[in-house]
Amino acid sequence: MEPEEQTPPRDAIAESTAEALELGQQLWALAAGGLEMLLRPWNAYQAGIVLAVFVAATLIARPIANAFHNWLRTREGWPRWRMRAGLVLHKRIRGILFVLLIWTVVLVMQEMTWPSRSRLLTVIANLSLAWLIVSFATRLVGNPLLRNLVKYGAWIWITLRILGITEDAIHLMDGIAINFGDLRISLFLVVQAIVILGVMLTLARVISSVASNRIRANSDISPSMQVLGAKLAQILLFGGAFFIGLKAIGIDLTGLAVLSGAIGVGLGFGLQKVVSNLVSGLIILLDKSIKPGDVISLGDTFGWINALGARYVSVVTRDGREYLIPNEDLITTQVVNWSHSDKYVRLDLHFGTGYGDDPHKVRKIAIDAACGVTRVLQYGSKKPVCHITGFGDSSVDYVLRFWIDDPTGGLTNIRGNVYLALWDAFQAEGISIPFPQREVRMLNDPLPVRVAPGEDDG
Repeated sequence: MEPEEQTPPRDAIAESTAEALELGQQLWALAAGGLEMLLRPWNAYQAGIVLAVFVAATLIARPIANAFHNWLRTREGWPRWRMRAGLVLHKRIRGILFVLLIWTVVLVMQEMTWPSRSRLLTVIANLSLAWLIVSFATRLVGNPLLRNLVKYGAWIWITLRILGITEDAIHLMDGIAINFGDLRISLFLVVQAIVILGVMLTLARVISSVASNRIRANSDISPSMQVLGAKLAQILLFGGAFFIGLKAIGIDLTGLAVLSGAIGVGLGFGLQKVVSNLVSGLIILLDKSIKPGDVISLGDTFGWINALGARYVSVVTRDGREYLIPNEDLITTQVVNWSHSDKYVRLDLHFGTGYGDDPHKVRKIAIDAACGVTRVLQYGSKKPVCHITGFGDSSVDYVLRFWIDDPTGGLTNIRGNVYLALWDAFQAEGISIPFPQREVRMLNDPLPVRVAPGEDDG
């Protein structure tokens, strides 16, 4: 016999349909009752008061907002976070005034008349205050999409709580569900997951930001270890927030652990380069071979370290280009770190002078010319020196060595400045800079006729 197809029982389908219809009828009755209540004389009167308060808040907010904006433009020395807070406050001046005015009206009416005649005003005052608090609190969420989800979700939830229809809304959203075997995903579970994960990730972001600032402010920790500590704090906090959020929703993490292990094996083979760069980044941070601010040369790239990332290192060159070099390249290839152990860099310039020039005088002139260039060090063992390196075909060869302590200022420009100083000094002292000269003669050209001294050309 062929197995019978597994179909949902008709009673279950009918029961679900009946529940949905019942919830719909309840919501319709609630909406109709709210509309009828709003049309009552005292409630209509309160709605008019709310409209008048809104218009008054709008008119008062305009001059205050303009004056506050002009005042903010004069705060040039403020830090960035304080200026952002001022802009957020500027955008919500009307809402703040509306909350203050509506609560003032509510308190006055509660003292002067029956509580029932200010009930609608109290509800609107509570809603406006809650919405204002949520709009300020969600500014801590950095991601715009997540911020909007948390903001509107919190607004809806608070509105339902204030109106007293939370249980009906939960029952309705829980009835809209999809079943995958033993797993049941309802609309209420999805909303709950978004809100809880959003709150947990926001808290993790705030805590990690505070921890990173504290770590970077500690001068006893090296720059590389500061970056490592900040990265580890972010990984631990965000990972912990994610798993705590899943656990709070009610998702079983046992199956997730098995699944993550299988996915990890697959990713290990498919993302070898990515994993290699991540591990290389940790090695760079731990051995402190490269840190932000160091001046390095890698192949034809010369610049200073701008930032250490999880996958790459940002190197900024003198011409403003920013190279993103994979961490693996810094581990497996030869890198020149001009400021690894100290900031001093020695540069060598090679030049030659004629055989008729006194080498003692040439060396002194070259050292004095180098000392006259800014950025060239002139103390202790870092003074410029000049040595003869050999006797060439057409010149006496020298090397001029000098030190600098700011390689981030560039190497080519300081070499050019010293060469220019040598040229000016040699021109002033009459020192010649010879260059090789060659006479080229073709094989088929006739030899020139030499005339003996005293002979007539004719």
